[in-house]
Amino acid sequence: MGTVVEFDAHVGLGRVRADDGAEYMFHCAEIADGSRDIAVGARVSFRVVTKFGREEAAAVTPV
Repeated sequence: MGTVVEFDAHVGLGRVRADDGAEYMFHCAEIADGSRDIAVGARVSFRVVTKFGREEAAAVTPV
């Protein structure tokens, strides 16, 4: 679980802060409900995957 701390709909990129304090970037294509926008401050569940040699958030799902 975590919280969206930044999201730029124009670029389609954001950051989520996990409850343990770690932060992960995500692309709007990873928003699980198919929308291309998510509110800053939204509580989300997600999983961490490794892409291009770094950890990112995937399957970002508002809760």
